[in-house]
Amino acid sequence: MATWKDDAELFALIRQELFTALVGDILDQNGYEHQFLPPEIRPLDPRMVVTGRAMPVLEADIDNEIIHRNPQLQKPFGLMFEALDSLKPNEVYICSGASPAYALWGGLMSVRAIHTGAAGAVVNGYSRDTNEILGLSFPTFSMGGYAQDQAPRGKVVDFGNPIRFGKVIIKPYDIIFGDRDGIVVIPAEVENDVLEGALEKARGEHLVRKSLEKGMTTVEAFARYGIM
Repeated sequence: MATWKDDAELFALIRQELFTALVGDILDQNGYEHQFLPPEIRPLDPRMVVTGRAMPVLEADIDNEIIHRNPQLQKPFGLMFEALDSLKPNEVYICSGASPAYALWGGLMSVRAIHTGAAGAVVNGYSRDTNEILGLSFPTFSMGGYAQDQAPRGKVVDFGNPIRFGKVIIKPYDIIFGDRDGIVVIPAEVENDVLEGALEKARGEHLVRKSLEKGMTTVEAFARYGIM
């Protein structure tokens, strides 16, 4: 049973006590060995941390035949505005599906996301308006800055449904946790076990560190704590 009362308390605990490497270790131990997003997805500022519930967004390169059959996709950005406006507090706009040929996130999108209470943005491609986003301190993870616009090149074709991002299938309500070492996806169905285990390990690692600082060998530390 979870020891936190709600998401606000949970995400505060994650920020205060956890880091992605540790959570990834616990996922491995639970049989979830492919939960990290591709390593080229990095925070715009190494100090940025993102944690929240996934709001998956599917982007696609423009296909004129598909657009012709679907009037919704004839809009300049497809369903991007609807996806952005649907964000709820503590949700992460997480987008994949397109080729990395243009920016999937920008400054004005960040302004709107902040107003909704969203926790951050993670895109399988580039972002732009980097100075503006850094000035807003909005947690944004991407392949880096690249100014080419998506409007004539790609559209959001779906949101609020599962997407593939690298090797990971991301479903609505999964937990997204990212720091300078990567982004890990915690499936909602195992979040309590994984995060309770991660918090326990984090507190155990603190004891190991104290013992190592006092001169205990790694062999002794592992024998006593089972952590390294």
